[in-house]
Amino acid sequence: MAATNIEPWLFLIKPYEGESLSHFLGRFRRANHLSASGLGSLAGIGAVVARWERFHFNPRPSQQELEAMSATGFAYASVVEVDANRLAQMLPPAEVGMQYEPIRLCGACYGENPCHRIEWQYKSVWKCDRHQLKLLAKCPNCEAPFKMPALWEDGCCHRCRMLFAEMAKQQKS
Repeated sequence: MAATNIEPWLFLIKPYEGESLSHFLGRFRRANHLSASGLGSLAGIGAVVARWERFHFNPRPSQQELEAMSATGFAYASVVEVDANRLAQMLPPAEVGMQYEPIRLCGACYGENPCHRIEWQYKSVWKCDRHQLKLLAKCPNCEAPFKMPALWEDGCCHRCRMLFAEMAKQQKS
């Protein structure tokens, strides 16, 4: 006998201050063992989640798509339990150009708040405004380019395992 009215049980993840949508969606998917397409299916928005995780915001996520991801839009009850307006804050401002690659990072910021910040990908930003350090575009130890933030599981380089926070010691001012 198969149960037909089973609602999904999702683990809630709170967004960090300044966190990029890519990093948040990756953390949420890992906590709930979901693929990007699985999360998009749950929210009823399809394959756009994978595009958002790669910072491809053209077209920009609509208010309806963000509401579908938020607590107000999911047919069962909720998906990410984060308000649509809070999700919108994880996006770049509409008038700001994005640098899709390379993925950039400030190790000092990551050490204080373990998340990828959306402003690191702005075309106009090349150094951290808090620490006055040049943003890293690759691991200073093995020179591997950083993976997209949705794939950052352990806060370290995927190749040599150097911690992102430790990379701050090798950042230039």
